[in-house]
Amino acid sequence: MSEFKEFALKGNMVDMAVGIIIGGAFGTIVKSLVSDVIMPPIGYLTGGLDFSSLSLSLGKGLDGKEVFIKYGSFINAVIAFLIVAFVLFLVIKAMNKAKEAMEEEKEEEAAAEPPKQEVLLEEIRDLLKSKAG
Repeated sequence: MSEFKEFALKGNMVDMAVGIIIGGAFGTIVKSLVSDVIMPPIGYLTGGLDFSSLSLSLGKGLDGKEVFIKYGSFINAVIAFLIVAFVLFLVIKAMNKAKEAMEEEKEEEAAAEPPKQEVLLEEIRDLLKSKAG
């Protein structure tokens, strides 16, 4: 039980939970972006074609109802996926750039300051010179 408590309360677990919740909300936003913002102008340019209503009829099923392959909904899903993938690419690219900048800054700080051992050795050298002279 204590192992589970340690696992569940780790920062990474909480971060992952927050990411999943935000990802779900982001999915809703992307779905609205595709269906309400992107697809209407495309439909307008294609003469009023609504992609979500595109389908292929396979005929009547055993229950007597028409069976459809709704490839228009699939097109909308592919567009939504491409938008999410592109946004994630931009976010990860920005995070990597910020991480590189932070690492460069740390390297510059480390290069500017001599190691403590060197400073100590220089102090000892200076003391020996003052005693000798």
